[in-house]
Amino acid sequence: MTDFTLADLETIVAARASSGDAASYTAKLARKGVAHVAKKLGEEATEVVIAAVSEDSDRMTSETADLLYHLLVALHLRQVPLSAVMAELGRRTAQTGLEEKAGRGAS
Repeated sequence: MTDFTLADLETIVAARASSGDAASYTAKLARKGVAHVAKKLGEEATEVVIAAVSEDSDRMTSETADLLYHLLVALHLRQVPLSAVMAELGRRTAQTGLEEKAGRGAS
């Protein structure tokens, strides 16, 4: 088990995104903007889905790591702190999932 958290990754993403380092993939993504990162996020989500239904646990782990990374880059570029997402999840778990979903008018 690792002590590495999504908050740790958020800190790293923020530092690298603003670094201007030509060797940093995160800085390169940040320069390309949120639309490019959103596209990458969608690609990674698709790869997670494929891994979930047709591949092994190692592939699922790897693809999920890619998805979480790109999600945190997108959050950073949109200036949405991970703490806001965690607060929303906390709010939602104060009731059952079906109650929460009904409250959003979702089907």
